[in-house]
Amino acid sequence: MPLSSVFSPLLPSKTPQPKSVPCFDLGNNGLRPPPKRISCPSIPRSNRGRSIGIRCEMRDDSFYMRRCVELARKAIGCTSPNPMVGCVIVKDGEIVGEGFHPKAGQPHAEVFALKDAGDLAENATAYVSLEPCNHYGRTPPCTEALIRAKVKKVIVGMVDPNPIVASKGVERLRGSGMDVITGVEEMLCRKLIEAYIHRMVTGRPFVTLRYSLSFNGRVLSQLGQGAEESGGYYSKLLQEYDGVVISSNLFSNNFRFPTSYETGASQPLRIVIARGINSLHLPALTTESAGKVVVLAEKTIVVEPKLEDVEIVVLEQMSLKSILDYCAHRGLCSVLLDIREDNEALKELLDNVLDEHLVQKVVMEVCPIWCSGEEALLAFGRKSFRLRDLQTRTVNENVVIEGYIL
Repeated sequence: MPLSSVFSPLLPSKTPQPKSVPCFDLGNNGLRPPPKRISCPSIPRSNRGRSIGIRCEMRDDSFYMRRCVELARKAIGCTSPNPMVGCVIVKDGEIVGEGFHPKAGQPHAEVFALKDAGDLAENATAYVSLEPCNHYGRTPPCTEALIRAKVKKVIVGMVDPNPIVASKGVERLRGSGMDVITGVEEMLCRKLIEAYIHRMVTGRPFVTLRYSLSFNGRVLSQLGQGAEESGGYYSKLLQEYDGVVISSNLFSNNFRFPTSYETGASQPLRIVIARGINSLHLPALTTESAGKVVVLAEKTIVVEPKLEDVEIVVLEQMSLKSILDYCAHRGLCSVLLDIREDNEALKELLDNVLDEHLVQKVVMEVCPIWCSGEEALLAFGRKSFRLRDLQTRTVNENVVIEGYIL
């Protein structure tokens, strides 16, 4: 039987560790592909002098910062515990260098962008979605790289909430005589790394509650058509999270561990809640779903089959708070709480989920299914909450709604 361990929330937190599963081929070292020149279409001679409807996007600071965010997302799900960051070097109105942070332990976005720009970085403007670091960690300070390259100006999307950085990078650059502007497309940059920000500010992982409902409001154990396939909303969602929490009650002959089928995806840590049982038989781990599994139990249990990547952890108390305390202790920045059942044990576990502000985001899928029976609708907590920043999309006749808890 795998070695069991006892976890107490009072134990000192470990240093967050990056995921060990390779995310994608890093052969390009985080550099951009050959750049494409963006220009407005030419105006035919016959139309010159007339008023015609040609729309061109201005290449202002916002344009380049949005490109930084686009670059950063190339490493989605691969940088934790580091944030995703993108950088663009611009000179004389042209992009001369691009880069993004591909993985924790690898060089940062600024280093790749400066390498891409080469000598053209001198007297250029650097756009970066997150404040450049000014400390020595696993990589040297990005501020010094920008100074050595003789960059003239730096445009920053947002200041880093990490107390190790927190404006020190901006101060270092300004102290060197460099012109620095902050807060360009800040909301877009904050959304890009919302889990990282939450972890830095609160010390707890960013938690998203996900569930599927029938058209008449019953909780479904299944997902909508195509959701779990490559390109499906659930497959993409899993790619973004460090861990996914599921109940052992779901295990059956045809149950599969939550798996992202996106190209190069790093699989989240599977966290299985085992309550009121003495033994547990895990579903098969296929090549696609390979990854670590942690079974959280109230007492020592027997888990079959005996696999090297399966760990049993006994919690002193089984509650969502203790589960999330364990996730924080493990160094996870983001956790997906995947609800696929509605029973009393689950309601007890989720009783204070909203009251204690343990969940930050909700993703709900409504499927075109009508379920019979008299089961209650999904309900937990004792308060009502409004959601903000709602987004709705239709995928294969299923409606996916997501929003943030106020």
